[in-house]
Amino acid sequence: MSDTQTTPRQPAFVLVRPQMGENIGAAARAMWNFGLDHMRVVAPRDGWPNERAVALASGAGRLLDQAGLFDDVPGALHDCTYVFATTARERGMTKPVVTPERAMEQARAIAAQGGKVGVLFGPERAGLENADIARADAIISVPVNPDFPSLNLAQCVLLCGYEWRRQSVDVAPEVMELAKTEFANGAEIAALGDHYEAQMEEAGFFWPPHKADSMKLTLRNLWGRLPLTRADVQTLHGVLRQMARWADGKRKDHN
Repeated sequence: MSDTQTTPRQPAFVLVRPQMGENIGAAARAMWNFGLDHMRVVAPRDGWPNERAVALASGAGRLLDQAGLFDDVPGALHDCTYVFATTARERGMTKPVVTPERAMEQARAIAAQGGKVGVLFGPERAGLENADIARADAIISVPVNPDFPSLNLAQCVLLCGYEWRRQSVDVAPEVMELAKTEFANGAEIAALGDHYEAQMEEAGFFWPPHKADSMKLTLRNLWGRLPLTRADVQTLHGVLRQMARWADGKRKDHN
């Protein structure tokens, strides 16, 4: 099966002797979550194509349709100029060991220079064999709990896919989601402060008199420190108006 329709600059994610179709499908879904569609499958235990893989791909079936099918690891890596192998165990080999973040940073740099990167993922039960890892230029190791280091195949694919995406697109570390509103401007916040100050002055809040200026300053600082939206400002005005109406009604009832 040909895999020439995939993006050349992407790394090839190579699933080596995967044992369960469900994990292949989940790996495809994880790849597509992060815009990766260059999958290669080496000697899957339950044959190919695999109905369970399709069921678990959940919208990422096109990756399975386009996946390269290979009999062995050398064939799957035939066009790769640099190879990473994912493993959680020490293998007694002299190789650079990098995090997924560093690996995908290097993969992006290699691709930018015209190289082709392959990433090997081992079978679920025992992981990659030493003969597979010997073909790799570097090892990807995830900083997991040493007492429970084994990762599910799709989880490992997800981690590497996430780091590839982070290296490929600019993502702000934090954004504010504004729900059909926008931030209030200085004039609107100042008007809110004026409203509260006037109503609280009338209610006798600023007591004793010699502390009034300090109390007003504290309130102004409060409004200025909060990232208020226009909806927030309108709501706070409404709260104060309703409280003032309620207080007026109480006074009338008392009289």
